Amino acid sequence: MNVLKTGFLLALLTALLVALGSLVGGTQGATIALGFALLLNFGAYWFSDKIVLAMYRAKPLSEADAPQVHRVVREIASRSGLPMPKLYWIPTATPNAFATGRSPKHAAVAVTSGLVDLMSEEELKGVLAHELSHVKNRDTLVMTIAAAVAGAIMWLADMAKWSLWFGGSDRDRDHRGAGAAHLVVILLVSLLAPLAAMLIQMAISRTREYGADETGARLAGTPHGLAAALEKLHAANRQFPLPKVNEATAHLFIVNPLSGKGLATLFTTHPPMEERVRRLRSMRL
Repeated sequence: MNVLKTGFLLALLTALLVALGSLVGGTQGATIALGFALLLNFGAYWFSDKIVLAMYRAKPLSEADAPQVHRVVREIASRSGLPMPKLYWIPTATPNAFATGRSPKHAAVAVTSGLVDLMSEEELKGVLAHELSHVKNRDTLVMTIAAAVAGAIMWLADMAKWSLWFGGSDRDRDHRGAGAAHLVVILLVSLLAPLAAMLIQMAISRTREYGADETGARLAGTPHGLAAALEKLHAANRQFPLPKVNEATAHLFIVNPLSGKGLATLFTTHPPMEERVRRLRSMRL
């Protein structure tokens, strides 16, 4: 069910991009938007892991520097039938982690130095099992593509708003009788499309997070370590948010690295922490 839901949401996101392209530039605009979506997906498929690791200045994590991380990842990877992913560390005291890569054979898991310092053995196993679940389910590729298409929609929406300053598209000028109404439609869509794209991206990310929590708990052998780890991570990231976070990559982390509060929490890419923990603690393996 989660796979079908994610596929539907990705298709909806792509359809929104093509529709927005059509609104800005007619049939030609729709064709360009579709080509742009395919190009983005190609780039996300081949280069997303390198881009996000470089963005956070992640460095290879040797076994000598963190033997417990290597041991736990090797154990979980072996249990789940996955190849050993490349391991990286991010030099920050804020505890967090993410997985990236286009496939299990080209996966990487990055942890912050603060995560290793804060977690107990059982909690660390829960976190790493969660990240390897994303790899196993190919969530890293799905969520990267969703972020790329959502970014393109926001860019096209800006283009649509700019087109209003220049009298709209050629199609607008050919239909001057309906020009005013069409300009109103462009304005409304250019304002609502980014919001719709963000909501679809959130729905994809939240669906995949619940799935990774459940699979991670099973890979770890118990849901309690991950539940305890999520509570610790949530509290720490609210108190000491990860510095210099790119919002387009926030969905990759196990907990939201942004310090949104109040109404801002309605627009986060992660499910409510209380619900994630409740689901885990009610699991029976």
